[in-house]
Amino acid sequence: MNYILPIASVLLGFLFVIIIKPQNQRNLKLLLAFSGAFLLSLTAFSLLPEIYHDLHTNENPKTMGLFIMIGILMQIFLEFFSKGAEHGHVHLNKKSNSFPWLLFISLSIHAMLEGFPLHDHEMLVWGIIIHKLPVAIILSTFFLESKISKPKIAGFLILFSLMTPIGTFLSTCLPFASTYQHYISALVIGVLLHIATVILFESSENHKFNISKLIVIVLGIITAYFI
Repeated sequence: MNYILPIASVLLGFLFVIIIKPQNQRNLKLLLAFSGAFLLSLTAFSLLPEIYHDLHTNENPKTMGLFIMIGILMQIFLEFFSKGAEHGHVHLNKKSNSFPWLLFISLSIHAMLEGFPLHDHEMLVWGIIIHKLPVAIILSTFFLESKISKPKIAGFLILFSLMTPIGTFLSTCLPFASTYQHYISALVIGVLLHIATVILFESSENHKFNISKLIVIVLGIITAYFI
């Protein structure tokens, strides 16, 4: 399921756009707010406690914090190229028909990193699914309104959907992934913390939460707690 579900969430987002043709951006912002709250809560309830609990006695807990901060900085760096697509923004020229390589590479690195901890933190798969679904909807909506050809769109989304499972596969066969699994998990936690907090802040208008967004954020927190 760790391999299938991340692929299914991207393809489901694409099919949703094809079939439903969503026009209401407000509902999409609510879905993003839910995903941000869910990711942040899953990190706080599960991922953070697990990496600190599994530390060996000779390991410095401060090192985990260092790798979390490196993960945050890494995600900020990736967003120079993705322009914030990981949290619901696509800033590309719709009139261009060229393949968006920088966007693809930055999103692929991000998605592959997410796959590495799945072998040890299986609950993370639900956070990735809920995170990928609105991103796939936003990407699909943009691409279908652009002049990018349908084969290029299909290639982008299929390859993007495979990146998280590839990361999961590599984590099981690369020797260093097993040796440094705590540090890799801490790195991914930093990435998720940055994305989740940015989604929550950007889901508000003028940094003010209305009642609908507050409700979905609370639902995201409750869902992550009981899942």
